[in-house]
Amino acid sequence: MKTDKLTLTLLYDLYGELLTGKQRDCFDLHYNQDYSLSEIAEEMGTSRQSVHDAVSRAEAQLLRLEEIAHGLENERRSAAIAAMLRAAAARLPQADPAEREAVAARLSEAADALTGKAAADF
Repeated sequence: MKTDKLTLTLLYDLYGELLTGKQRDCFDLHYNQDYSLSEIAEEMGTSRQSVHDAVSRAEAQLLRLEEIAHGLENERRSAAIAAMLRAAAARLPQADPAEREAVAARLSEAADALTGKAAADF
């Protein structure tokens, strides 16, 4: 199964430091800088096949790391939960006049904490 470019670049942002230097360089040039494999090979003074192998190994390693750590999956899940919490917080002022502002603020804080925007512990 072919993984889309956006997913691979997000995985690279999460796990790129765990790749070898050559894998990082080749992946970055290919996906983030939009270099062709031939252009990377020329710039690095190596063969196109060597670059292709490095990029392929980097892709496979990023997918394996996500399978183990679930970092991207957890970020996406947290963002969805945060969106639901924010929507509930927005509706709350009309639904419950007693203490609605405090509850709405707490819901917003929880949503921010899920997405790393606040340092509060929950």
